[in-house]
Amino acid sequence: MKIILSRKGFDSSTGRVPSPIFPSGEMYSLPIPESVLYDGIKYSDIKLGNYSLGKIVADLSRGRVLANSTAHLDPDLNYTSIHRLTNWKPLFGQAGAAEKHLQSQGVGVGDIFLFYGWFKKVEIIDGSWKYVQGSPDQHIIFGWLQIEQRLPVDNLENIPQWAYSHPHYKREKYRGLDSIYISTDNLRLNNRVFDQSGGGIFDKFHPSLCLTDKGKSRSNWRLPSWIHPTDKNSILSYHSNMKRWNQSDGYALLRTVGRGQEFVLDCDDYPEAIDWAIGLINKNWLC
Repeated sequence: MKIILSRKGFDSSTGRVPSPIFPSGEMYSLPIPESVLYDGIKYSDIKLGNYSLGKIVADLSRGRVLANSTAHLDPDLNYTSIHRLTNWKPLFGQAGAAEKHLQSQGVGVGDIFLFYGWFKKVEIIDGSWKYVQGSPDQHIIFGWLQIEQRLPVDNLENIPQWAYSHPHYKREKYRGLDSIYISTDNLRLNNRVFDQSGGGIFDKFHPSLCLTDKGKSRSNWRLPSWIHPTDKNSILSYHSNMKRWNQSDGYALLRTVGRGQEFVLDCDDYPEAIDWAIGLINKNWLC
């Protein structure tokens, strides 16, 4: 089994602002603007409780991204965010070099994506959403998906009808290699079946979801000590340079690479990762 730390949502080059942590503690990953489809889902179509994501994204981006702009809603993890067809499941698309990396790492059925992104606290000032001055920029895990199947976009006839609204379902692929990952019905780990959905979002911020070390830039992570690669047969992908790793106060410290979307960890060498994932999802889940 493998766990994939997958970076998604607005970042410093795409969207260029953090996703919000609201005063209630709720958080929502802002899907990146769609660069190919122009007749897809708009930000104003996406609901977050009683809010429209259109106003939120327009306020926080200061108008660089408009409410009626098309959103690349991927990963698509939250049932209530848009209208759904019967039998809908959480799903995620990946293409190009990132998809090639997933396949070269042997990612497949039963493996788990833990999606993370750039987040910051927000507040309402004079009727507009703004970032809280002085609040930290953090990498935070916001959702998960356990793979039931991977469907190459080459074979469109194999993709279920309820997935047709997904941006990777299209007649022309994003890259030469393009796939859709569909979640399991229920989370299955260590021969146990859990009540939780195989994919979903975390309802509210919790310190256990934060990857960033306190007081550090967001790409400096504070992780459980067992993930340090000393005397292990494998290492978190893209992080084989041992100068990026350190240990302090019973934690593993990692300075993550500047590029790359999918960091893969082999649980055969890091069996503690499975209970870590179970703990995160059991403590924080909302599907």
